[in-house]
Amino acid sequence: MESSWQVFAIVSVILFLKLLSTSIVQGLVRIKTKTFRWKEDAEFFTNSFPATDDHTIVATANGVFRNDLENIPIFLFLLIGYIQTYSWHEGAIIYSGIFIVSRILHAIFYFLHKQPWRNIAYDLGILSKLLLSGHIVHSVFFA
Repeated sequence: MESSWQVFAIVSVILFLKLLSTSIVQGLVRIKTKTFRWKEDAEFFTNSFPATDDHTIVATANGVFRNDLENIPIFLFLLIGYIQTYSWHEGAIIYSGIFIVSRILHAIFYFLHKQPWRNIAYDLGILSKLLLSGHIVHSVFFA
């Protein structure tokens, strides 16, 4: 297996685990507080009626999760395009590392309600995707 594809495989696993950790936070808080929004979940886990609102941490986790789903898939698609254009191998490591760190920091700052740090972390991820995109375009037209 080419080393850039190994980078892709590891990055995919790390980002999956990051998404999974957000889901685990949601589930643990729901179980601990016994607040389930869906009727079947409330009946199954607490034998009660559904909650009218999510716990604050669950609502925050929903925001983190939505933001990840807006950013992680496109990064992975860009990384595939980057690898397919036979771009610089070390770039895959650098761009992926920046993106992973940015997404983890974004989630931490989101949960801690820390601005401008959350926005800075978000912007770092966007910068990584822009650099990756620029490198792809360069490889397609000038390599």
